[in-house]
Formats: sequence, C-alpha cells, structure tokens
Amino acid sequence: MQNAVEMTVKILEKLVSFKSFSGQTNLDLISYVSDYLDGYGIQTDLSHDETGLRANLFATIGPKADGGVALSGHTDVVPVDGQNWTLPAFELTRKDDRLFGRGSVDMKGFLACALAMVPSFQRAPLQRPIHLALSFDEETGSIGAPILSRQIVDSGMKPAAVIVGEPTEMKVIAGHKGGYEMHTHFTGIAGHSSDPRRGVNAIHYAARFIVFLENLSAEFAQNPPADSAFDPPQSTLNIGTIRGGAGRSIIAEDCALGWELRITPPDDGKETMKRINSFLTDLLLSEMQKNFPTADIVTTTESEYPGLAFDPGSTALSVVQQISGENTFTTVPFGTDAGCFFRDGLPTVVFGPGSIEQAHKPDEYIELSQIKACLKFFQKLGDWQSI
Repeated sequence: MQNAVEMTVKILEKLVSFKSFSGQTNLDLISYVSDYLDGYGIQTDLSHDETGLRANLFATIGPKADGGVALSGHTDVVPVDGQNWTLPAFELTRKDDRLFGRGSVDMKGFLACALAMVPSFQRAPLQRPIHLALSFDEETGSIGAPILSRQIVDSGMKPAAVIVGEPTEMKVIAGHKGGYEMHTHFTGIAGHSSDPRRGVNAIHYAARFIVFLENLSAEFAQNPPADSAFDPPQSTLNIGTIRGGAGRSIIAEDCALGWELRITPPDDGKETMKRINSFLTDLLLSEMQKNFPTADIVTTTESEYPGLAFDPGSTALSVVQQISGENTFTTVPFGTDAGCFFRDGLPTVVFGPGSIEQAHKPDEYIELSQIKACLKFFQKLGDWQSI
C-alpha cells in the first residue's frame, strides 16, 4: 500500500501541474494519461469536442465484457483568479497530512488514485473489466460527459457500476439534482430619463423577471415533493449576476442576468422552463415591443445537466456498498457528471476521496488519509472484479 500511496502522490503532482481550466484545452493532461497507460500496454480511446481541443479518455483493463466498473473523473478545474492563495496553486505542496494544489480534491486526487492502481489491476485475475473514464468541462455544466457516456455505451461493454469520484469523504451519494445554467439579455430602447415614454427600460423588465423567479422559487418551497430524497426537497432558483444600464439619467438599453434552475429528480425541469419562457415572451416581450418592435429578450442555455435520480435497486449502489462496507447513503443538491451516465442507462453513484468543503477554495487540499482510503477501496475493487 505504501508504494501505491507514493505513486499516487507522484501522479497527483503531475496532474496538478496542468492548468486544465474549464473551456480551455486539456490535451496536455490527456496526453500524459495516455502515455502513462500506454506504458502498461493499455489502449486509450479519445472523444473530442467540436474544436478538437478538449478530449475525454476511455480505457479498459481486463476482459472486454459487460459487468465492469467504470471509474470516472473530470479533468478540468475552476480558475484561481481573485483567490488569495498562500501556496503555489499549480505545484503540489505537502504539509503534514494534506496535499495542496488546485484540483487536488476536485477531482485529480481520485484520478491519481485510479492511475496509481493500474499495475495492481493488471496483475489481478480480473473476470470483469475496470474502466477508466476521464471527462472534460464538468465544472461548466457537464459538457464532455454526454459524449463520454455515449462512448461507453457504444463500446459494447455495459458497466454494472459507474463510480464518479467527486469528493464525498468516501461516503456513497446515490442521487443529486439536475440543473439549467441560463443567461437572459434584455434589449430596451435608450433615451433621456426625463420622459420614460420615449424608451424601453431594460432594467425595469429584468427586475420584473427577477420578481417572477423569486415568486416561482417561493412556490416550489411551499409545495415540496412529498417523497423527495433531497435537501432542500424542492427545485430551486437563483439569480447569480446582473449587469446593465449606462447612467442614472439614461433609460437603460441593456440588462443581462445570469441565473440557474436546480431540479429535483425525477423532474427534468422542462415544464418549469416552458413556464419561465412563456412569462418572458408572452408577457414581458409583448409589452416591450408594443410601441418599440426592436426591443428584444434573448435567453441562452449555457449548460444543462441531468439529475441523478435515487434508485434503491441500483446495481452501482449495491456494488459500492458491498465493496466499501458503507451501508448508508445520501443525496446532494449539487450536480455532477453522474446524471449524464444515469440518463444513458448506466447505473451510477458518486463516491470519492476528500471533502467538497475544500473544493473551489484558495489553498485547496486533500488529506492523505482520504487518498489511503480510496486506494484501499480500489484494492478491494480489484479483488471483487476477480471473483
């Protein structure tokens, strides 16, 4: 085990050094992983985004058969701009039982553990495969995961379980919410504020939309699903950004909102989105264009990720519980790539080392004890797949 820990730290040091920000190329990291696996004679299959600058990676250890376990993690990290780091963000720093660096816990620590266990997996007499599945751009709304999920389905080797290794402190997460990340731009008509009749105030209409979303959110809270497995039990709305206007004496020509809808499975949110879009177009836009037909409202879906619906009969839940000995499980309100795999019929749970409380923060870290716990689980996984 000590050798595996040392190898994990060495691999994590390399992974952290890659500035694999969401929306930017991750090909240098993918090339490193491909070369590493090639050194053990393991073939890798890549799938790309439309630009070819970002890639998913899929690799199989053991027999090409159904019933495998896929270890999945995203390669992208969030930016460090504006954060007060006291340690180098892209150099792994060890202090006592903690390993510091951007992505150390979210979620390159999990990937490093999986890669460090490759020699052990290869030596095991696997009866069913262990897959490695690395995705791009999870942080901006699971952009790469739908492509990767189809890649797994098309491989003809349906896993009994997909384990998405987000930091859960090695506790089993059996469900999470889905979401829509949205941008709405109001275009009004500028003019002198002394006569509001001569223009259309984009900020006024954006404010009415904000009130509508607040009221809708309150409606959700007052009528939560009776059998919800989530906390909070209902779907939620949030307005995260607002920008608009040019001056106090000018009728605002522009106003833009960034907002999100988080959906409680099994609801897919489509009816709620129809209701929101109807308010924007049938009411607000109609009013704006009554005397000024060039006024406009444009809403863009920047990302959409499905939820992971809680399934007590999931083979993924059963496999992870039996191997880990964790008999309890829970759900979380945030999203992961797991929903994309679940949507394509792949049994999936979220289960990985480290705490989400350390993610996205300056001086992000993962505890060495969590690395060891993950490696211990992977050792048992190799034994499980060899029976």
